[in-house]
Amino acid sequence: MPRRTATMLASTLMLIALLCAGVLIKVPYAEMSPGPTVNTLGTHDGEPVLDIGKGPRQYKTSGHLNMTTVRVTGADYRMNLIEAAWGWMRHDSLVVPHETLYPDDKSAKEVDQENAEEFSASQESAKVAALRELDVPFRSYTIVGSVEKGSPAQGKLHAGDVITAVDGQKVTKDPLRVGELVTEHKPGEKVTFTVIPAAKATKAKEAGKKFPGDRREVTVTTKKAQEDGRAIVGIQPTAGHTFPFQVDIKLADVGGPSAGLMFALGIVDKLTKDDLTGGKFVAGTGTIDDAGKVGEIGGIQMKTVAARAQGAEYFLTPKGNCPTAAKDKPDGLTLVKTGTMDDAMDALKKIRTGHADSLPTCKGN
Repeated sequence: MPRRTATMLASTLMLIALLCAGVLIKVPYAEMSPGPTVNTLGTHDGEPVLDIGKGPRQYKTSGHLNMTTVRVTGADYRMNLIEAAWGWMRHDSLVVPHETLYPDDKSAKEVDQENAEEFSASQESAKVAALRELDVPFRSYTIVGSVEKGSPAQGKLHAGDVITAVDGQKVTKDPLRVGELVTEHKPGEKVTFTVIPAAKATKAKEAGKKFPGDRREVTVTTKKAQEDGRAIVGIQPTAGHTFPFQVDIKLADVGGPSAGLMFALGIVDKLTKDDLTGGKFVAGTGTIDDAGKVGEIGGIQMKTVAARAQGAEYFLTPKGNCPTAAKDKPDGLTLVKTGTMDDAMDALKKIRTGHADSLPTCKGN
């Protein structure tokens, strides 16, 4: 066999071997890519994304206030070496360590449950931030947000229970007060919670009625916290709210807290005469808390790519994400630095009134 032919054959066989190895070798990475974007002012799967019940006057809206998402590979999927290498080279993909998305100490089911809980909490905070922006009064109180598995409170207190008092001392809308009262005890001592059971509280809330007058007392023995030795019972108190009208956010197959800002802006737009966008295509992301503070999120590069692909001109960007977002900004997309609900409202006013040149934009490092 001629030497040249032998060399080409050997090279071809080696290439085939390398490709086979690349396909067969699994690597501990996961991939993030641009996901769907949904206009919070519009419909999704035939239903309004924001369904506001009877009571408040609602106004016509125009333009877009799109929330953005990221697609991720499944918890059980293992990328091969070729897929990882291709993902690293692509502009619209981000390859990250598998444990970044799916921690080793949590099952896929636990991760999904956590994402669902964060999404639900973000909806509640979005409603609170929106109604505060509109000066619409509502009632706040303290509830059991979650109960730690294996804790003294398990089986005695339940998520959704309304806490009205601890050891006879009244608790209103400040969840931190619960922790303060519990830690006045020494580990091993008993603490008494006065609660309205979750089922009764939920029924009253859905019916738009006041909470029932009947309370029950639950006594829990505290234990020592591993990190600092203080007394704990294993619950996470959080704020609950009763709103003067129903606001349903109907968006399935979405998890995590990153749509909070866009949900809040969508609610405000539907309940105010001002057309917030002025017909412009605005997208964005960011968590939001009850006070209207916007928090940073993951996968920002994938979200800006998705938004621009759908036609967005402006992207409301959490200020903590600005340096990363600005490094790989899609052409034609203005990244607007946003730290609070007020920042977002000011930005939308500039956009709709033709003063976009004065927007606070994201800069790279």
